[in-house]
Amino acid sequence: MENLWLYIIIGIVVLSVLWVITAYNRLIKYKNRAQEAWSDIDVQLRRRYDLIPNLINTVQGYVTHERETLESVTQARANAISAEETGDPVKTAEAENALTGALKSVFAVAENYPDLKANENFKELQRELSDTENKIQAARRFYNGNVRSLNTAMESFPTNVIAGMFNFEKRDYFELEEEEAREPVNVSF
Repeated sequence: MENLWLYIIIGIVVLSVLWVITAYNRLIKYKNRAQEAWSDIDVQLRRRYDLIPNLINTVQGYVTHERETLESVTQARANAISAEETGDPVKTAEAENALTGALKSVFAVAENYPDLKANENFKELQRELSDTENKIQAARRFYNGNVRSLNTAMESFPTNVIAGMFNFEKRDYFELEEEEAREPVNVSF
């Protein structure tokens, strides 16, 4: 009978240790997926940053008196690169919002210059930026999904005990806030 209790206690200890190992490994998996997803965002943002100088150079050839617009894009790009290097999704999102607004102003200026709009370099850069924006959105969704999984596991009992023991930290979502996108669309005929 004593051996039976000893086996039961050993079994409980072994199951407990296996559970801790499994929970820890699951948290590591979620953390690594979130890091990989952030890396995907980083790659797309770098691609975007590399395209912007080409866009500015193409536009400068046509637009001589729109210096403020072009300088604001250049400054927004520099700010976005600095914020992105911090690895902080909140700071990066704020800087990306400013850069997105500045890029929109370049494309708005281009509307006033038919020769620029017809230029093949400009069209190709516009296509590349559009493609990159789509990839950034996809990478952002992938990152946020992985962050959600990690944060949910860290907040769920009993995994939260393991997360606390091993100092896992919640991650912030990567959110770009565009107020215009939240407003109802005004359609008029």
